[in-house]
Amino acid sequence: MHKYIPNACTILRFLLVPVFVYFLFTCRAENSALISLIIFMVASFTDYIDGYLARKWEVISDFGKIMDPLADKLLVLSALIGLTWLEPFRLPIVILIVIFIREVGITILREVFHKKGIVVAADKLGKLKTVMQMAGIIFALAIMAFVPDVSAKVILGTRIWFWLVVFITLISGLNYLKALFKKEA
Repeated sequence: MHKYIPNACTILRFLLVPVFVYFLFTCRAENSALISLIIFMVASFTDYIDGYLARKWEVISDFGKIMDPLADKLLVLSALIGLTWLEPFRLPIVILIVIFIREVGITILREVFHKKGIVVAADKLGKLKTVMQMAGIIFALAIMAFVPDVSAKVILGTRIWFWLVVFITLISGLNYLKALFKKEA
């Protein structure tokens, strides 16, 4: 029975994405930013738990290799759209576009190669990218939830962080492409 828990965590993350989006964009409750933060943190934690348990119990599956990164991408891209669209950060749209293109491109390639029987799991650089994205998003959501007047320095620091995330995202994407095409050869 325990072998299904990692995939259940991935499915839970998928289910949390629309709830997160609702509270981030639509809900007008006074504490909607805090609720968004909590949902994002719970969803991010399920990412850690499913990977940890899958390795510990040696139940790594093709479903997990494909769906886990997809769930991460939906969660992260939803949050980045919010940080680009909403005050106080309004990240430069280039950050969102670059990360979006990389994530969608790799996801499409991953699916194309999966149909050919070629599966490449995320490497350490890809995991670093995910951690950096999630940490930056958690920080920004926490600021939105707890700080009524965000200083220009905090906004600038957050933007610099996400430019670093863009750099790591591009490098990890190139690294993934290299591994993918090497496996195909």
